Parts: sequence; C-alpha cells; structure tokens
Amino acid sequence: MATLILVRHGRSTANTAGVLAGRTGGVHLDDLGHEQATRVASRLRDVPLAALVSSPLLRCRETATAIATAHQPPLSVRTERGLTECDYGAWEGRPLRELAKEKLWRTVQQHPAAAGFPDGETLAGMATRAVAAVRRLDAAVTEEHGAHTVWAAVSHGDLIKAILADALGLHLDLFQRIQVDPASVSLVAYGADRPMVLGVNTQEGDLGWLGHRPKRSGRGATVGGGAGPAAQG
Repeated sequence: MATLILVRHGRSTANTAGVLAGRTGGVHLDDLGHEQATRVASRLRDVPLAALVSSPLLRCRETATAIATAHQPPLSVRTERGLTECDYGAWEGRPLRELAKEKLWRTVQQHPAAAGFPDGETLAGMATRAVAAVRRLDAAVTEEHGAHTVWAAVSHGDLIKAILADALGLHLDLFQRIQVDPASVSLVAYGADRPMVLGVNTQEGDLGWLGHRPKRSGRGATVGGGAGPAAQG
C-alpha cells in the first residue's frame, strides 16, 4: 500500500492576525511559518517521495516549495484544486473572535456535518471532495510507482482533519477531536481493505523509516501489532 504524508502549511499571516483566511489570495507564511516550513522540509528531505502535491493557495505552495527544494533529489510541485481550503463564503476574511459569536459557530464545533457557510460550501462537501482527491491521487501514484511508494500532500487544517477522520472511520461530527497544527505531519496508508493511520499531528522526528515499511501480505492488520519498519543501516 502507498503511504500518504499529509502536511499542513506553516503558520500564515492570517493565523497570526486571528482572521479566517479561507481562499483569500496573497496570504503568505509569516516569519515563524517559513521556519516551520524549513523544519518540515528537513524531516522529509530523505524520504523517497514519488510525488508532491499542494493546495493551490499561496501558503501551501510556499510550504511545498520549501519541501521540494530541500528534498534529495529536488522535486516538482503539482497543485490540486481538490485540496484547496474550505469555501467559507461570507465568513472569509472575518476575525475569529467575531465569528465565535455567530450561531453557526456552535454548529461548526458540535455538529460539523450539518454546517454550511453562507455563500460558501458545507463542511460535508469539503470533506467529500478532499477525501475523493487524496484517494484518486493515491490510486494514480500507486499505479505509476507501485504499492509501496510514498507521496506527500500539502493542505489545510480542516481538510486534513476530514481526511484523517475518514481514514479512522469517524463520522464527520467527530473530526473536531483531531488536532492538526501548522507544519505538522500526519500519515495514512491506503490499502485494499482499509486505510491505516500511521501518525497524527507529528511535529518532530525522523521520517526516513517510511522508506523501510514492511510489505503487507494483503491479509489485513497484523494480529499483535507486527514487527514494525525494518531497521535502517
């Protein structure tokens, strides 16, 4: 099974300002965000990535470019519209402190599957397109490079949370229980039987072991947990 590395973009100027950026153009990484992008790029430098895909929005492309440039060998970045930020509609560009006073805010927090943003999309619609995009891309990467390849996608917090919720078999109403911080790395392996979540919201640590994951027999999850990745060296 292929392994997908999900990377959230580094901290943005909108994050710092406490504004819901949504799909607003021109939202860059801030100074800390660039440092975070450099750090996650270092973590992925020696991972044998077959592909690197990014949301079209600038903060994700800046993060993906840092990864692509630091990687050995350097990579090209492909953008994917299915990985773009949720369309928050009339909420876009507004301060979070104001949005927290809206009636819809409680729905977003407590019952996100029922939340739809005025003049925007629903969280359920966002989740459907994000999951469809990564599964489609994963199938294409697997077909081209083999079942044991590794690839990466740079996207946004809510999208990654929705993808992880799907992989964990959770209802979308539970996706707010998942934390995805700026420049964090989460890991999913899509198999014929089910996805396997290998990591969530990791901030540090070598990821070279992803190139040494044991091949699965196709008989499902290993009873007792298995032996884990092969030792390097």
